Amino acid sequence: MTQQARRGFMPTDERDFGDKALPKLRKAAEEVYYLLNRNYPITPITKFIGDHYQLSERQRLALARTISAKDKIIARKKREVQNINDKVLYIDGFNVIIGLEIAFSDSMLFKCMDGTIRDLAGLRGTYRLIPQTDLAIEALFQSLDELKVKKAVIYLDKPISNSGRLKQRIYHFAEKITFELDVELDDAVDSVLKTKPLVASADSIILDECDEWFNLAKYIVDMQNEDYPYIDMIPN
Repeated sequence: MTQQARRGFMPTDERDFGDKALPKLRKAAEEVYYLLNRNYPITPITKFIGDHYQLSERQRLALARTISAKDKIIARKKREVQNINDKVLYIDGFNVIIGLEIAFSDSMLFKCMDGTIRDLAGLRGTYRLIPQTDLAIEALFQSLDELKVKKAVIYLDKPISNSGRLKQRIYHFAEKITFELDVELDDAVDSVLKTKPLVASADSIILDECDEWFNLAKYIVDMQNEDYPYIDMIPN
């Protein structure tokens, strides 16, 4: 594994999301939220608002990932569960593990209006293991033990490079877990998870269609560091 890595970090992040940038971003977020609630689609909204405020591509992406329409937020929160004791949990593997890698890299995680945390790391078909991967897997297993799940089924996107290596690494740390574990490689993870009764993901496409979901990544990050410096662009 690479010895020096910082998942989700860009040199421009302090400029784009530092204290000086946040007031403008919150104003932009307020306007994105207003338009989303009037059924305008997110892509033209972020282009229009982004052009108006002269936002960078990462700032526009952050708006798209953190802001949701009110009806979407209400519907997602109604399906969120707090107790997964003795349940089977179907996990969006890359979504959760990359979020934890970012947390252990001290990179940016964003508070979102639906209560999840999201990042700006894009896979684009490629993934590589980094030193923080092991920390992420260990934290994941520790939390699932504490939550007393009956079984965890971790889905990894088969077309993503090194998904097989990540599967092997997950099993490498699974010797002492107290729950059942399956790790599955699949060509269409989103489609599979939408059909499962209880999922762990922050992917809005999955959250809008699943029966129930647990906010696993945020639970783990908060347990590891209750004062994690999330970026908060949510309008008042």
